[in-house]
Amino acid sequence: MVLQPVRGTRDILPEENRRFRFIENKARKVASTYGYAEIATPIFESTDVYTRTLGEVSDVVTKEMYTFIDRNESSLTLRPEGTAGIARAVVSGGLLQHLPLRYYYEGPMFRHERPQKGRHRQFHQIGAELLGAPEPQADVEIIALGAHIIEALGLQSNITLELNSLGDLESRNEYRRALVGYLESFRSELSEESRVRLSNNPLRILDSKSEKDQELVAGGPIFSDYLNERSTHFIKTVCNGLDLLDIKYELNPRLVRGFDYYCHTAFEFKSQSLGSQDTVLAGGRYDGLFEL
Repeated sequence: MVLQPVRGTRDILPEENRRFRFIENKARKVASTYGYAEIATPIFESTDVYTRTLGEVSDVVTKEMYTFIDRNESSLTLRPEGTAGIARAVVSGGLLQHLPLRYYYEGPMFRHERPQKGRHRQFHQIGAELLGAPEPQADVEIIALGAHIIEALGLQSNITLELNSLGDLESRNEYRRALVGYLESFRSELSEESRVRLSNNPLRILDSKSEKDQELVAGGPIFSDYLNERSTHFIKTVCNGLDLLDIKYELNPRLVRGFDYYCHTAFEFKSQSLGSQDTVLAGGRYDGLFEL
């Protein structure tokens, strides 16, 4: 008999659980102030919910999902993130005619990652989704919500907000071609993982943890040079909105998100005291997720 938690999981004992509840209650109160209603979805979904939306070649789908066949021969997956399940709930619940919708959620997520400091295979997450709002001001709102949660926790002095534009589909495809063209000449110098990504998910190379990969990426093309007029106007409007709210940010042209559904605004709130796993809140826009 094994008397230890499964590798990558841990017990949350009363003292730590009290701190968990403190964070959740602060976040829930701020989200409620912003008009976000709390929603809860199942911890497992049909596997298609994730493979269709996260991208079949994303790291999560190819390496990290806990997928199993149930007794009815259906493929089910423990949720690796919250957004896709909430989008599914809106569609299956017939709520598309009620857009825009604002939802807050919290709960456990599951990914088969290599256990390390700051990474667990069962982890807890709070989240907020603003659905059906095409205006860039919606991105300002969701970032402001994140900043307000950090402020409510008293952490603002140690947190930096990084921002980037992933552009619309046209801009992203132009940049993807330029990035692949540049990195092909360095294929032999890339890490093994990035050589695989070069063929099927090249934007993820920007987020590689390999120092050599990062050196190569630093000399390559950047997103902002490939944004079309619409995408350029979009990110400028987001920045202007943050300026009006006096929310400080830094533009990071290498910032990407790991799932296919992201476009335009991507952001991360990063701590200066957590080491390599330094992102504490992150997100972005996902036009097209409902169509998927």
